[in-house]
Amino acid sequence: MQGTILNPTIASRGVRIERENDVLVMTLANPGAGNEITGPMFDAMLAALAEQAALAEQANGAAPAGARVLRIRAEGDVFCLGRERAGRDEASIRAEVARLIELKHAVRTSPMISIAEVQGNAAGFGIGLAVVCDFTVIAETATLSFPEMRKGLPPAAIMAYLGRYALPKRIFPLILLAPEFTATDARDAGLVTQVSSRESLRADVDDLIHRILALDADAARQCKAFFLAAQDGTIDDNFARATDLLTARTLRLQAARG
Repeated sequence: MQGTILNPTIASRGVRIERENDVLVMTLANPGAGNEITGPMFDAMLAALAEQAALAEQANGAAPAGARVLRIRAEGDVFCLGRERAGRDEASIRAEVARLIELKHAVRTSPMISIAEVQGNAAGFGIGLAVVCDFTVIAETATLSFPEMRKGLPPAAIMAYLGRYALPKRIFPLILLAPEFTATDARDAGLVTQVSSRESLRADVDDLIHRILALDADAARQCKAFFLAAQDGTIDDNFARATDLLTARTLRLQAARG
């Protein structure tokens, strides 16, 4: 399906951002550089996510004006082999790190359900971005790695959240020793939702999107928001939130039934 290009002010060379009905599609289109995420690509993706978050907030329980699903995919043989590292002084390096963290936070907390469609190799920031999505669907032929320690650089921005997804005894050797590993290894460690054949990957993601869009839109947003909040809350706080959420949703469903 041909998508609608979003506001040209958030477009960028190296990434295509399109709206296909209820799906926001971000296609990494920098294959000549391994789909490395550049500064302008970061800025464009952040602007699009901020726009969708604003639309969701305006809905306030009504039918959403923004997209419901975020699909991140890539052109070429690889998904993403890292990010641009242009900083040469403390201020610019800090700004680059802050920007990459901002993008991961925006994807993780987006009201959209996010899906990474990983058709090829992913390394460093590339695998980090895929993991932070709600669903990570990866081709069985993909090779993955956290290569930073090969250059003496602990991948701290990735380690900040990997413990929420992966088994520590599985993931720490992959970070410290920096070997290449397979999609199946990643699934077994807890980093990946589904491993698909390269041929069926797109259809598998299409099917997943169809299943998500079949859900009540507001309930899906609330489900994601509660799931994320529960990871940071105490059990007592989570039970209190659960009481509020279940009461409000039940009353709304009763009102809808008349």
